[in-house]
Amino acid sequence: MLQDDQLTPLFPPPGKTPREDTAAVMRFYKLPQGFSREVLREASAVAAVSPSEDQSLGRRLDLRRRFIFTCDPETARDFDDALSLETDRRGNRVLGVHIADVSHYVRPGSALDREAYRRSTSVYLCDRVVPMLPEVLSNGVCSLVPGEDRLAFSAFMTFDRDGTLVASRFARSVIRSKARFTYEQVMSVISGADRVSGPAGAAIGKREARTIRAISALAQQLRARRFAAGALDLEMPETEVRLDDNGELAGLVTRPYDESHQMIEECMVAANEAVAKSLWTRGVRILARLHEPPDPEKLQLLRAELRGLGVKMGSIENPKVFAQFLQSIKRHPLYPTLSVMVLRSMKKAIYSAEAIGHFGLAKRYYAHFTSPIRRYPDLTVHRQLAAQLEGGNARVPASLLSRWAEHTSEREEIAAEAERGLVEIKKFRFMEDQLYSRQVIDYDAVVVKCLPFGCFVEIPELAVTGLVHVSLLSRRYVRFNESDQSLSAPGGGSWRAGDRLRVHVARVDFTQRRIDFVPVGEVRRERPATGRKGRQKGEPR
Repeated sequence: MLQDDQLTPLFPPPGKTPREDTAAVMRFYKLPQGFSREVLREASAVAAVSPSEDQSLGRRLDLRRRFIFTCDPETARDFDDALSLETDRRGNRVLGVHIADVSHYVRPGSALDREAYRRSTSVYLCDRVVPMLPEVLSNGVCSLVPGEDRLAFSAFMTFDRDGTLVASRFARSVIRSKARFTYEQVMSVISGADRVSGPAGAAIGKREARTIRAISALAQQLRARRFAAGALDLEMPETEVRLDDNGELAGLVTRPYDESHQMIEECMVAANEAVAKSLWTRGVRILARLHEPPDPEKLQLLRAELRGLGVKMGSIENPKVFAQFLQSIKRHPLYPTLSVMVLRSMKKAIYSAEAIGHFGLAKRYYAHFTSPIRRYPDLTVHRQLAAQLEGGNARVPASLLSRWAEHTSEREEIAAEAERGLVEIKKFRFMEDQLYSRQVIDYDAVVVKCLPFGCFVEIPELAVTGLVHVSLLSRRYVRFNESDQSLSAPGGGSWRAGDRLRVHVARVDFTQRRIDFVPVGEVRRERPATGRKGRQKGEPR
């Protein structure tokens, strides 16, 4: 893994214009601009063979007559997972999770494989995707589009009436998705609608609705069992950045995290766990998804920070108590701020060849299996599972696995930094434009931390943090109180973490990665300090 002194800075420089920001971020993080001719030729060659004519078809489990469907965002272009549900003779539910068989097309040692390993993950920037695989695969033969034969890897998990896993099996298969549904359509069905039509073009009838509700009910059982076992519930609504034609921030759209998203998540988690357990318990080391418990020192620091907000944590060293604490703060008015503080105290999930287990999900065995189109570790697990099923050698040398784990974890970190970095640039430009245009926008903010020189505040609607300097809080001398980490001014006025106030932007500094705010009602405002040549009045954006 990268050492602390080797970590890429969190904030890359912006482009000369908003339209050039993405290119600047890609250069800064050395993200690939495209695929080589060799890779594209190889991808086109393997994609040219129709799945219905593939030589492996006769050896695969034929699921083309079963009701299998996908559920994705309305704007999705590639579909790498699908679901089915049946009942066995004992009345148990058999959940099928069907994943695109990327390993059939991307063979070890090929040009495609070398490039996929080099990238290791797809990178999702505001206005484009830097894919792990060429589009002819990711959006073509590996995409589980409805009405088309597709090669897949299927995981079948049998659950009893209590939601306990009683059996699991795996097979390379051929499927034909019957429908492509959106989250909005599926949520309408879960909420009670029997027939739904939508922009994705797939109508949901009564039979489909019954299947969706049954899978959702199973997913909620699995979800409840996870939390009862000590899983951490830190899910937040996903925020999508919308850009205008000039590459500037046009708005933030919050995606709901409802039962339709939870249905897909729980099914994928179940498949990931089942595959990891099947391989690891048979002595096959894999690229495990490792999430270790937090350090006790970090928990003590978190406890002290939350105590300053008037929030008590209890004996959070116990995972179940920790999970209960997270449930309790969901009703707290400062929940978004509290959840970020908790996340910062946790260790990052990584890929590992030496250890297995996921603290956050409360899973003893866990690996990534469900997204081989966009993650290289999933592809390696597919290959090992296939080898085991076919009686081959599923084991990979420990040194090679360790090298894979280090490389893929590093690439994942770089991808996350690039994605966050571009979003931050867009937000900084958005705040900076308010200064250039003299358009003062007041925001509701929450104090997240006080220091002798001022208080840091967060604007929840933009997820932007900045400083309010002590000189702007009061015309009197402002004292920092070490005992309760608060600020106060003689004769009135005090500020501590959790307090709310209205602010507007006063200064934006790209070089120092800093935004200063002024409390509403104050008149002191500084000229913007951009750390670069600022856009002059009348200059194109």
